[in-house]
Amino acid sequence: MLSFNIFLRISLLTSLCGFHVLGCDFNCPDKPVLTPSTLVVKYGDPASAICVACQQACLPLHETIISMEASVGNTAKDGTTLTWRVDSFTEWDLTPKCFYTDVDNHQCCTHLPVVVYQPPENVSISLNHNGPLTEHTEYILQCSVLNVAPARNLVVTFYRGQTQLGQKRATSTTEEPVNESFTLSFNTSKEDNGAQFWCEAKLELGAEGPQPPPVVKSDNLTATVYYGPKLKVPANPIPIDIARGETLNLTCLADGNPNPLYNWSLPSKKGHHSEPILTIESVDFQDAGQYVCTVRNSVNTAQVTFNVNVKVDPTIYIIVAVILAVILIAAGAVLFYFFYYKQNKMGEYQLKDVFRLGTRHQLIPQSS
Repeated sequence: MLSFNIFLRISLLTSLCGFHVLGCDFNCPDKPVLTPSTLVVKYGDPASAICVACQQACLPLHETIISMEASVGNTAKDGTTLTWRVDSFTEWDLTPKCFYTDVDNHQCCTHLPVVVYQPPENVSISLNHNGPLTEHTEYILQCSVLNVAPARNLVVTFYRGQTQLGQKRATSTTEEPVNESFTLSFNTSKEDNGAQFWCEAKLELGAEGPQPPPVVKSDNLTATVYYGPKLKVPANPIPIDIARGETLNLTCLADGNPNPLYNWSLPSKKGHHSEPILTIESVDFQDAGQYVCTVRNSVNTAQVTFNVNVKVDPTIYIIVAVILAVILIAAGAVLFYFFYYKQNKMGEYQLKDVFRLGTRHQLIPQSS
């Protein structure tokens, strides 16, 4: 009779357990405590968790039920402590539950949140355009992430070199692996020519997840950007004054992709010139005027305009002035000699005085 009563009591407790697991009390004061509080495990890896069922409410043990509800794994019991182990975690959607049923048939439960993750199988970056890009044009970068789970924890970051361009998050709520694509638009500039674009996919799994978080990077995408000529000299420099006979050098430099071509328009119409530096030896008056340098590539065109004034070499005037000055000084010296020095320093002589040089003169005594 006693054995029958014990069997009946165990059967009732078991049936009550099966009934109350669906309506567990998750807010009971002495509820089971799970370690870790959230289980984060890589797909296919082993995993384990420990549940301390209660402090007092599930005692005495011979009158209560303590168990772990899970479709996979094995549970080992030691007093009020349960250890749950899974050799290879291959369930994508699983929420184990640790519970106990007290002597009053009240069931107290705690869920164990499980995050099963799988790093991306591959990450790649692409553009919505084939061939070279064009400056000041909007393009779209696309980052493709293959076979990743759970997508809700996925964060994708776009980079230009080491500069972050933007971040995107997945909106999928599925637990199983999915393929995700993220896009980011950007406007090109000449500085993007030769730049390396890439993206990375990171699974942010929280403090219970692996540290650092799993990250998979794409290969680099090297951009070729075509841009119009960028002048390295002023478009309208100050007018140039040059002496006739000197050498004229005009510089018209620009940077562009593809490399720009140069064409000069000369006032004298002297031939065709296609170099960035124009040189005219011994300029003459017909070389004065406006020089226009046109720089062109497949993207755009730029111009530099030079205004050149040709003047007579002032050296000639200086030489003529010096010669005239010398002549005037010499003429002045001659006139000075004849009209002043000769009359005042040498005295005046007449021809009749010359013939008197041979006459005898008497000595006139001086008075004492």
